[in-house]
Amino acid sequence: MAETTQSRGPMKESAWAPLRVKAFRALWLAQVGSAIGTWMQTVGAQWLLVEEPGAEALVAMVQVAAMLPVLVLALPSGALADILDRRRMLIGVQLFQACVAVALAALTVAGRMTPALLLTFTFLLGCGVALSLPAYQAFIQDLVPRAQIRSAAALGGVAVNGARAVGPAVAGLIIGRVGAGAVFALNAVSFVVFALVLLGLRRVAPAVEGTPERLASAIRAGHRYVRNSPTVRRMLLRVLLFVLPGAAVWALLPVVADQLLHSGSTGFGVLLGSLGLGAVLGAAVLPWVVARLSANQVLVIAAVLFAGSLVACVTVSSLVLLAVLLVPAGMAWLFVLMGITGSLQVFLPGWVRARGLSMFNVVFAGSQAAGSLVWGLVAQWAGLVPTFVAAAVVMLAGAATVRFWPLPDVEHWDRASVAYWPEPALAYEPDPQEGPVLVTVRYLVEPEHEAEFLDAMELVRLSRLRTGATSCTLHRDGADPSVFLLVQLFPTWEEHLRQHTGRLTGTDQEREERANAFAVGEPVGAHYFPAGPPPHPDG
Repeated sequence: MAETTQSRGPMKESAWAPLRVKAFRALWLAQVGSAIGTWMQTVGAQWLLVEEPGAEALVAMVQVAAMLPVLVLALPSGALADILDRRRMLIGVQLFQACVAVALAALTVAGRMTPALLLTFTFLLGCGVALSLPAYQAFIQDLVPRAQIRSAAALGGVAVNGARAVGPAVAGLIIGRVGAGAVFALNAVSFVVFALVLLGLRRVAPAVEGTPERLASAIRAGHRYVRNSPTVRRMLLRVLLFVLPGAAVWALLPVVADQLLHSGSTGFGVLLGSLGLGAVLGAAVLPWVVARLSANQVLVIAAVLFAGSLVACVTVSSLVLLAVLLVPAGMAWLFVLMGITGSLQVFLPGWVRARGLSMFNVVFAGSQAAGSLVWGLVAQWAGLVPTFVAAAVVMLAGAATVRFWPLPDVEHWDRASVAYWPEPALAYEPDPQEGPVLVTVRYLVEPEHEAEFLDAMELVRLSRLRTGATSCTLHRDGADPSVFLLVQLFPTWEEHLRQHTGRLTGTDQEREERANAFAVGEPVGAHYFPAGPPPHPDG
């Protein structure tokens, strides 16, 4: 069954509808404050390095240090967010970041901050971001109705990018008058406030009841889900093709402000603020855009807008004019990233939601870190003008691939958790950790339905791999070609039981029923355990 490209259609909810939910509104305001502190921190860190020898590469390394932890910790943090109390996890991470920010501010004020030490503190704060991102993204979805998830994701983009319109400008003023230590201290305050807001929220029940998964198996399950989901992989590819060239702006904008515009930290803050303003405007017009354009058309238009802004960075000598021309780039950034984030949040089942979002964070952070490093080195070797022009060309080339790798349409898929399989009929009660376990399903298919059955079973096979099986293959009986056997291997009995109790979705059920419709009679299942001494009937 081929996936179709995403169709256009009106948004069912206003972009601001989730703010009517009290808990979400409180958390969103806390996110705005924290995001302002983070952008102030970024400006302070980059500006401390802008006068150092080899500033192009050093300034770009701030982005690398901030994003690298996401590559290392995103998958474990996503697994933790799916198996732990997300609220408590977020509170702990906020307090850790507050301690790091206080130490950073104190050493900066004391004049003890070196480039290496600054990058180390930036890395530690990035670790906090890596640990909190999937937990936060999954947590807010528990606060709003499913119909408002896309709007909640867009508001998350407004918080982060709107903070960019305020934080850098304020940071530029504070740095110019007081110093970078002050903005680091304000960032510490934002973490404390965020923790206090989380303390005031009620605990949210887990998406899937039952025994929590173990960390290692949860990480492996998240890997399997993404690896066997063509839809998720396509969304992640679109993120990579947009962020990789777009990273040139975030990595080298302070150098543009300093070397080309000679506008100082205030000018840098104004330029970042323009990008943030563009994101806020993008959120305001997003419902209008989604109602009139398909997701793939939005991808192409966003790439063209961003490429134009990239060229403007090195061809416009007026700070005011460049600030205006960076507004479309901010809009494009929000259109692409929040659009894909919203689609992921709607698509991912609750049991693997944080792990799927952590893969988005890995791709986003990896693309931005790699892009920042590459464009920083290219700028040091070839200069700013060729670097930004090359980034614009790469951006447009990525947009051209939409024709071959479009975003799939997931709007009408049923992602609700369902438990429609009967309880396994066994002679004894296996230990949950017993394994590996072999599960087979026997089908009898008449020759005239064979092609349709094989096509439908491919989707069933991928469903089994996404939800727990380490291998799943369809075999034909050599003595009777009308008999097919689906053979699935699970690492433990517990991993298979999770398919019975909440990992499957309404879409999985629809696809399985479609495959079963081509078979004669009901498929027959069987469960096989490692051979050993005969088990006692009472276990």
